[in-house]
Amino acid sequence: MSRPEAISPRPARVTAAEVAELAGTSTATVSLVVNGKTAGRVSQTNIERVLSAVRELGYVVDHTASSLAKGTSNIVILVAPDLSNPFYGRVISGIKAELGNEYQLLLSVTGEGRNPSAADVHRLVALRPAGLLVEAPDDEFLRDLPAGAPLVLLDAPGRETQAPTVNFDLTGGIGALLAHLADRGHTRIGYLDSLTRTETFELRRSLVERGAAEHGMEYVAIPEAASLIDPDGAATVFAEHWLRWRDAGVTALVCATDSHAYGVLGAARELGISVPGTLAVSGFDNLPASAIVAPALTTVELPGEALGRGAVRALMAQRAEGDGQDHEPSPPAAAPLIGARLIVRDSA
Repeated sequence: MSRPEAISPRPARVTAAEVAELAGTSTATVSLVVNGKTAGRVSQTNIERVLSAVRELGYVVDHTASSLAKGTSNIVILVAPDLSNPFYGRVISGIKAELGNEYQLLLSVTGEGRNPSAADVHRLVALRPAGLLVEAPDDEFLRDLPAGAPLVLLDAPGRETQAPTVNFDLTGGIGALLAHLADRGHTRIGYLDSLTRTETFELRRSLVERGAAEHGMEYVAIPEAASLIDPDGAATVFAEHWLRWRDAGVTALVCATDSHAYGVLGAARELGISVPGTLAVSGFDNLPASAIVAPALTTVELPGEALGRGAVRALMAQRAEGDGQDHEPSPPAAAPLIGARLIVRDSA
């Protein structure tokens, strides 16, 4: 009978002290190098010695132990309903650019069509993050803001909360879009909404509805004309409701996002509807594909990168305010609104 193979013991974890010994430096120097805090503090020679020792020994920084010691980690968590939406790519780019190398960005997706809730974030607080950035939270979340970590809300307009909020100024961009449509002779407009019933989508629709009258146009309401942020779903909804819009005299359709508008453009081609001859189509976001779809899409640009950068600045201001304070923090200062502008192309 053969003997069972001996199980090799797990190799001991390499420590910062071992790296320091091999590099001929102090453990403090090792910490500065592996955490990217060498500017003006560590010579280039010592940086190279430490990095060489790290590679030779296979040293990995134990962020968990560090966070336990400090009471917080270097992780910043972005919580969003649907990170497959191309808009979030720009938001993430802005966040990462503003965070730099000192912090790690963790992405948490709540699921397509479902807004971040308090329960989602309560679970993440256990990771002891350096901060939470929550995109388009739901009403429950806004009523019961989680405690335990610095928190910033993104794109949550129309709410007074105890957390800093970074929002777009939609008024100017939507006003410019409606003025453009009125100048082109449109008198009746429709709206393809999002099923993601967040405040930002509610605000887009209400501003279009109110602004239409101000520009001498009639807003034709079809409340059930709504889709998830998905071109295929939007195409289906448009095909279902197009005859109602046509019979009501609608000649311009505003879509809640560019992704919705892509679906409308595709469905219009299949149905033989001329864009913009029979129907002008516009969206929100100014995604990269909006310049190359056919026809190129007229849209209200929402600068996602600026939103991400603004959120990180608000987060770091909150962290700085909390450092060393023994008193209650002051109410959050209002962050500057991020401007939205009209991009006119061939579709409207």
